[in-house]
Amino acid sequence: MTDHHAALFQSLTVRSLNLPNRIVMSAMTRSASPAGVPGSDVARYYRRRAAGGTGLIITEGVAIEHPTAVDNSRVPRMYGDGALAGWRTVVDDVHAAGGRIIPQLWHVGPLWGAMSEVDPAIMPMRPSGRWGTVGATSYSDEYVARAAQLTRPMTDSDIADVLSAYVRAAVTAAELGFDGIALHGGHGYLLDSFLWHDTNTRDDQWGGDLVARSRFPVEVVKAIRSAVGGDLPIFFRFSQHKQQDYTARIAETPNELQVILGSLADAGVDVFDASSRRFDLPAFEGSDLSLAGWAKKLTGVHTMAVGSVGLGKSLRDSHVEGAAEVVDNIYEVERRLESGEFDLIAIGRLHLADPALTETLRTGAPLTPFNRAVHEGNLY
Repeated sequence: MTDHHAALFQSLTVRSLNLPNRIVMSAMTRSASPAGVPGSDVARYYRRRAAGGTGLIITEGVAIEHPTAVDNSRVPRMYGDGALAGWRTVVDDVHAAGGRIIPQLWHVGPLWGAMSEVDPAIMPMRPSGRWGTVGATSYSDEYVARAAQLTRPMTDSDIADVLSAYVRAAVTAAELGFDGIALHGGHGYLLDSFLWHDTNTRDDQWGGDLVARSRFPVEVVKAIRSAVGGDLPIFFRFSQHKQQDYTARIAETPNELQVILGSLADAGVDVFDASSRRFDLPAFEGSDLSLAGWAKKLTGVHTMAVGSVGLGKSLRDSHVEGAAEVVDNIYEVERRLESGEFDLIAIGRLHLADPALTETLRTGAPLTPFNRAVHEGNLY
């Protein structure tokens, strides 16, 4: 057997997490957990990727215990006896297959109501009551018109309740045996909505300049680090783009990005999950460094790149039936890993098409094309 792409198969240790390779299964919403309870099919789904050699599995987004965390009853949650029993099986099965797994804790914030119809009397959590200025988005005009209505800004009590819910979810995940904690802080969801100036126009301690806008995500990370101790790594997903507007940015310059990420790193983030439509897109003019590359350069902590690995189209551009074009950009991933630009590569859709993707890469076998009609709606 010949090993291909050697840089992908270097080990990496982050706190207590020992990874045999640099390949990560990216978080992908599956909506396959009725009443928020992951069943045996979910356990088999994750176990297959662990058995296929994936170094680390990051679960789909998991709802924290808050009334407006997630608006889809088939998204798994990190509370309730049934859900926790389901997650215990998932964790045990992944570990039995030799894998490692961490949950992505999720609160949708301003995007409450985007996945399903919700009671209009229930107020979404928004820092300043704003959904965000509509830009390049894939949401329907009907949803945008409804969501764009101003709501009451979050109160200090709201903020404290959500912070506590994040901490409870992280502690629960640690007790279940997960190998770390991941926080979704991108794409316009709650943590990101504090960072984005368009959704955070507050003038108190939670808003204003970049330091103040970063304070709530920072406090969430600090509280989780204090609660789970020093062993478990904390991953933090961030992005420039928002689902409200794919052209939006939280930082116009590297210096601005350093303010945000530096404070998060100081709070206890170990790995920045830099979400971009393509892993190799330059993040700022004048440099070919990716968003993950800039995150590592600015903070010195580990980073993970993600976006269209092995594929010709980004997720937003591939909402069509049929197989997506396979593009061999794995060597570009490897080149950037070897140069130290980033430390991990997260792969989403190819993991849906091929549970043994890591072994496929190791042996140099042809990549299995991702077919939306076949692979997106099942738990193979």
